[in-house]
Amino acid sequence: MVNEEILQFLRELRRNNERAWFLANKTRYDRLRGAFIEEVQQLIEHIAQFEPTLIGLEAKDCLYRIYRDLRWSSDRTPYKTHFAAYMAPGGRPSEYGGYYIHLEPDNCMLAGGVWCPPIPILKQIRKDIAVNGEELNEIMDSKPFQATFGTFYGEKLKRLPAGFASDSPYAEWLKYKDYSVLSRKEESFFTSPDWMQKTLADFRLLLPLNRFFNASVDEYYGK
Repeated sequence: MVNEEILQFLRELRRNNERAWFLANKTRYDRLRGAFIEEVQQLIEHIAQFEPTLIGLEAKDCLYRIYRDLRWSSDRTPYKTHFAAYMAPGGRPSEYGGYYIHLEPDNCMLAGGVWCPPIPILKQIRKDIAVNGEELNEIMDSKPFQATFGTFYGEKLKRLPAGFASDSPYAEWLKYKDYSVLSRKEESFFTSPDWMQKTLADFRLLLPLNRFFNASVDEYYGK
């Protein structure tokens, strides 16, 4: 299984996170990255069957680089120890809600929603929650969604943002700084033969949430 090989490579990289080791294993890395690109492309094509905004999206535009940006970091290790991709309209840098896959030894996950939106988009999302929060409640309270993703995991403000009624029934939703959810997985989830089918089942649960937030992003951009 390719994902087993990927996780093993990343485990070794974690122990040998230095340029000399990586260069000695560059051919291996290139092969595994190519295999991961193929997996992500398959995921995109399957997701596009229920999320048409991903039609035509290329996997290479969704992958994160393995090279760490060391300019402002006290951690001088040169390489990330995960393979990851964010599948959303426009690919990796998208401001839209999408579908995230993350392979890392002892830290595998699937995620979605809107992570760290720019302030103007965050304000638009909050405005829409204040008006349409009942729809968000229904999405978040769904038993399958709760069992898989729970609630938003990001930071929250201690107080309600300015401009919103203190008695809003959606006050707790309005305090979040971003609106992303995640589902942590055992490595065995991604090394099982049916991992892609299970991943797609989880991603289908994210569809209503992503559409809720993406309507806000569209509204901000006047679409």
